[in-house]
Amino acid sequence: MIDQMTIDRIQDAAQIVDVVSDFVTLRKRGVNFVGLCPFHDDKTPSFYVSPAKGLCKCFACGKGGNSVHFIMEHEQVSFPDALRYLAKKYGIEIKERELSNEEKAAQSERESLFVINNFARDYFQNTLKNHPDGQNIGMVYFRERGFRDDIIEKFQLGYSTDNHDALAKEATHKGFKREYLLKTGLCYETDDHRLRDRFWGRVIFPVHTLSGKVIAFGGRVLNSATKGVKVKYVNSPESEIYHKSNELYGIYFAKQAIVKQDRCYLVEGYTDVISMHQSGVENVVASSGTALTSAQIKLIHRFTNNITVLYDGDVAGIKASLRGIDMLLEEGMNIKVCLLPDGEDPDSFARKHNSTDFRRFIDDHETDFLRFKTNLLLEDAGKDPIRRAELINSLVQSISVIPEAIVRDVYIKECAQLLRVEDKLLVSEVAKRRETQANKPLPKPVVTGHTSPESNNAPVFPPSDIYEEEADREGEYTSYIPQEGAEGEEFYLYERAILQMVVRYGERVMCRLTDEAGNERALTVIEYVTEDLKRDELAFHNPLHRRMLTEAVEHVTDDAFVAERFFLAHLDPQVSKLSTDLVSNRYHLSKYHSKGQKLTGDDERLHELVPLLITDFKYAIVSQELKHLMRMLQDPAVTADDTSCNTLLQRLEELRRLQNLMAKELGDRVVLRL
Repeated sequence: MIDQMTIDRIQDAAQIVDVVSDFVTLRKRGVNFVGLCPFHDDKTPSFYVSPAKGLCKCFACGKGGNSVHFIMEHEQVSFPDALRYLAKKYGIEIKERELSNEEKAAQSERESLFVINNFARDYFQNTLKNHPDGQNIGMVYFRERGFRDDIIEKFQLGYSTDNHDALAKEATHKGFKREYLLKTGLCYETDDHRLRDRFWGRVIFPVHTLSGKVIAFGGRVLNSATKGVKVKYVNSPESEIYHKSNELYGIYFAKQAIVKQDRCYLVEGYTDVISMHQSGVENVVASSGTALTSAQIKLIHRFTNNITVLYDGDVAGIKASLRGIDMLLEEGMNIKVCLLPDGEDPDSFARKHNSTDFRRFIDDHETDFLRFKTNLLLEDAGKDPIRRAELINSLVQSISVIPEAIVRDVYIKECAQLLRVEDKLLVSEVAKRRETQANKPLPKPVVTGHTSPESNNAPVFPPSDIYEEEADREGEYTSYIPQEGAEGEEFYLYERAILQMVVRYGERVMCRLTDEAGNERALTVIEYVTEDLKRDELAFHNPLHRRMLTEAVEHVTDDAFVAERFFLAHLDPQVSKLSTDLVSNRYHLSKYHSKGQKLTGDDERLHELVPLLITDFKYAIVSQELKHLMRMLQDPAVTADDTSCNTLLQRLEELRRLQNLMAKELGDRVVLRL
């Protein structure tokens, strides 16, 4: 773990213009610099670098940040690795935290597994290039597939002879431990305790992590060398360093192209990826024949929101993969499907076309996933009403997992037209599915009180008991409002604006309080926000926002604490990247000024802005709960119960009264232009 002092030294040394200039040609424009964005196909310079702020930003694609974030994005590395990159560039020695004996042992074992995998990769490559069988069998196979030498070298392809223990003997001779050969799965043990190679008689496809480390291998059988072997592909078993469900073949070679093209092509096998790379289409990964997992989807989602699934026309295989596509929808990704011509797969099609033709074919033939699924299943359903009902249920299930309400609504309307059914029916069914998916007891409402204009202490109304209380886990904040996926809601935008004040001005004193004894206490922005929210039993909804506010409270009393610097240099890249956005993207806060009144900066008006932002936040939450109650009152089961209905109506009146009080308080207010 890199200590904070070293992080600060790296941040201070890494001048943003110097770092970006290694990758982008910059020209001075006023006090800033500008160049072509390296993260998308930029035709006119839209990438700005500010030496004064130490930040860069593309005003076309939105990518940017400080020096560390730029390296993370450009090189697709983790936060610590980006720090190491910059430390090496500026000759700064990194001092990392001393590990415990247990941590050292675990790290040592993991490193040993990586080392032995590197040895195996080199061994297989050397066998392919220099062993007679490698040349006459392995290389002939790759040449028949049309792979060029540079592609074979790039993907580190290899060959293992039909000698059942050649690798085991060579590794043992080199001094590698037997236990690591077994743990990596390179070898297995026979009943008489002899080591035997797992990949004998196969061409070898190394599997790489996001950072390029070899964690596993895939081996394809060659009939001429392995007569009688029935299993076409053999893969490394799960190990300390390899979990198949977390990995995508080719992600290491594709990550930069995925970011630049803002699209990922998903195929099935190793040779599909390699052939597409050779044709010039590099933003492609493979699930390696396994069902798509949530971890793999999240890995793709780190680089793009757009994915195109390439199918080879096998209808049975397509239907089997539909569940994985639903998982992509649930992740909020934009999914297209492209069906290749009959008899073609991505491997064979890529060998016949260059990148321009391949991409043109995809652009011309890809279709939205739900339209594709509808047409596919309609062929099976025909005029059978039962089969058509099953089709509708299947589509409703797919639509119901989509997190964005607007996207769901668009799909509902389109599917209603395709199926010639009333969109009201689909709306109703989707709502039922989503209610089932969220089948949890409703917690107490998040708004349990608000300070009235007349009182600075007591909440206007007590907590309501109309919701069944959910058991709280330690440190967990519960609310009927979703913690994530509500980024378009007004309350969320105000929540983010409050957090921006915390990050930019958190340690600054915004007001002074005097208690009954006459003692005066200075209150920082962080303390004011925390105490105000706590008084009304409120918290931020987004988990990352809550975490950042908690850390701000923990450190606000530290010597020389500066919130902006603390969060920009945070070890967690999620925190540091969000902080960069909050620092570089100003919300425009303005007040209605009388004629001749002097305009002042945000930092000079903290005593005014922060309280009003918090009130805006609370007002938006109350409005959200009012909508929630109105929906509940439309439920026939609720209105049929006089007790529940009366309780809801009383709560409704309380909230409306509260809303009116806050509206008066917000009268001549600061307007947040969102």
